[in-house]
Amino acid sequence: MERLDEQHLTESGLVVFDITAADEETALQVMAGLERTWATSGTAALRRTPGTPGVRARVCADTRRSGADP
Repeated sequence: MERLDEQHLTESGLVVFDITAADEETALQVMAGLERTWATSGTAALRRTPGTPGVRARVCADTRRSGADP
């Protein structure tokens, strides 16, 4: 994954999740669950690295704010 941008961790309650999953469906389910729980950066682009199993994504979240679903 790329380097973290300082703005993502400037305050208490801000987190960055690096997600690695076996397949796209699983990664998308995890991101949707995070969106329901907290305010997030949304569904991230999924990346594959040649020769490495699975897919990867990065999601930023603000744990001080609730997500999309009550």
